[in-house]
Amino acid sequence: MKAGGTMELQKALQAIRTKELQSIYLVIGSEMFLQEQVRTAFLERFSVGKDDLNFASFDMEKDPLDMVIQEAQSLPFFGDQRLLFVERPFFLTAEKKSNAPEHDLDDFLNYIKDPLESSVMVIFADVDKLDERKKITKQLKKAAVVIDVAPMKEADVRQYLQQSLANDGIEMSREAFDLFLRLTDLQLSKAMQELQKLRLYAGNGNKITKEIVLQLIPKTLEHNVFELTSDVLKGNVSDALRLYDDLLLQGEETIKINAILISQVRLLLQAAILMKIGYQQANIAETLGIHPYRVKLAMQQARGFGEKQLAALYNELIENDYLVKSGQMDKEYLFQLFVLKHGKQ
Repeated sequence: MKAGGTMELQKALQAIRTKELQSIYLVIGSEMFLQEQVRTAFLERFSVGKDDLNFASFDMEKDPLDMVIQEAQSLPFFGDQRLLFVERPFFLTAEKKSNAPEHDLDDFLNYIKDPLESSVMVIFADVDKLDERKKITKQLKKAAVVIDVAPMKEADVRQYLQQSLANDGIEMSREAFDLFLRLTDLQLSKAMQELQKLRLYAGNGNKITKEIVLQLIPKTLEHNVFELTSDVLKGNVSDALRLYDDLLLQGEETIKINAILISQVRLLLQAAILMKIGYQQANIAETLGIHPYRVKLAMQQARGFGEKQLAALYNELIENDYLVKSGQMDKEYLFQLFVLKHGKQ
């Protein structure tokens, strides 16, 4: 494992556990489940707890960088190496932090050119993209072993979860699996956390069905509004009103529901326009700056509805929002009227 290159996660984990360690690692990506696997691998390799004398952790939004350098240059206690975690290194991104300490990047640049072998520094950049224009970013990527923990693509998440289910001996229907992916927003960290509930249920040999997933995995407001949007587009008045009433009983506000509905219909309209000019899922996701899986669901919803129909629906929602906020109409009455207006004739 040489510095200056990017390693695939599983190979990196194997190297951390069994091979000679390098002086600097840079872990890039926002997938927390994968990031935690890297943390655990280092802690287990060093056999240290978080209060061990040969371990130190620094938060770059609170701690000055010179503290990291001082610690890295200190000799380990009763061992060959010490382990340092560096968290939230905002200076590698374009982000500005008003209350963070001023960091001396020159001293840090000098250190990474000739790091001590007695210290293993692991820098966790909880973002999917660094500012490649910065000198510090360029030099660090040359000096460090880079480990990629960015969110996985849909196919990779599916494969990872299917393998996890198989390893645990959990039987799940295809319909239930697809729903599970949607309710966890195709985010591996969220899915692995919610998988614990399915493990407990399946412990007695129970098969996981769609109904079981609905019982065990909570729906967010966004998930419910996604279904509400689908019901409105299909003209399913009774289903739409029932879901709306359920949301009100759960304490949700009509104005908030309407705002998310506006956002969802806007996404459908944008997807319809971009599909019309030949954009594919990846192009749309990049253009709109949203998760490809959300784009996939939006493309599925938008098909079968004309651009003019979606535009009219969007404009109506905007107008209703204005009428409510300006006090001209009762919010619940107007929302129910909106749903009824778009019911099947």
